Amino acid sequence: MIKIEIPGGKTIEAEHLVLDYNGTLAIDGNLMVGVKEQLNNLASNLTIHIITADTFGKVKENTKEINCQCSILVGQSHQEQKLKYIEKLGIDKVIAIGNGLNDLLMLKNAALAIVLIQEEGASAKTLLNADIICKNINDALDIIAKPLRIKATLRN
Repeated sequence: MIKIEIPGGKTIEAEHLVLDYNGTLAIDGNLMVGVKEQLNNLASNLTIHIITADTFGKVKENTKEINCQCSILVGQSHQEQKLKYIEKLGIDKVIAIGNGLNDLLMLKNAALAIVLIQEEGASAKTLLNADIICKNINDALDIIAKPLRIKATLRN
């Protein structure tokens, strides 16, 4: 668990980190440099979940050395599927990271939501439902590992 006390705001006791794959952890299906190591470090305090439509069909192969649970979405309604996923975990215990429109409801409802603007860009609607905006995944994972940065960013 990671405890984040935000002055003038809420206290978050996160147990789960839920991440999108493409556009978040990977570009064009390929895992970004440094992600595997950062996620494995965070796995000592959080259960890592990767939830994706797996557009490029590479998520299982590229995450096999990461201590995580991987779920591949099927059919339509990916926004709703991601929301239901974090609801089962307990939304007040979830830090969520994503960038696409299909991440909107997940980010809107998570205890802490981080949106990324990387090579793939980010949905403007999703961006407006995040607590924090980061320029890349390694920065986002780094602030989770160092929660005083989150406290400094979100203090009231």
